[in-house]
Amino acid sequence: MSIPTWQKSSYSGNASNCVELAKDADASALLRESDEPSTIIVTSPRAIGGLLRAARSDVIDF
Repeated sequence: MSIPTWQKSSYSGNASNCVELAKDADASALLRESDEPSTIIVTSPRAIGGLLRAARSDVIDF
């Protein structure tokens, strides 16, 4: 089992509380909250892409 390389948004700067993304050996997309790193959501790259597109286009009301 390989250890994923986690990435955080450039908008996070040096903040320690952020959402991080990675991919596993099967090319599934992984999501976690940096302050709870043991809780990992596994989904598809397509689903993550849809989430990011919606967030960037202000379709999601935060």
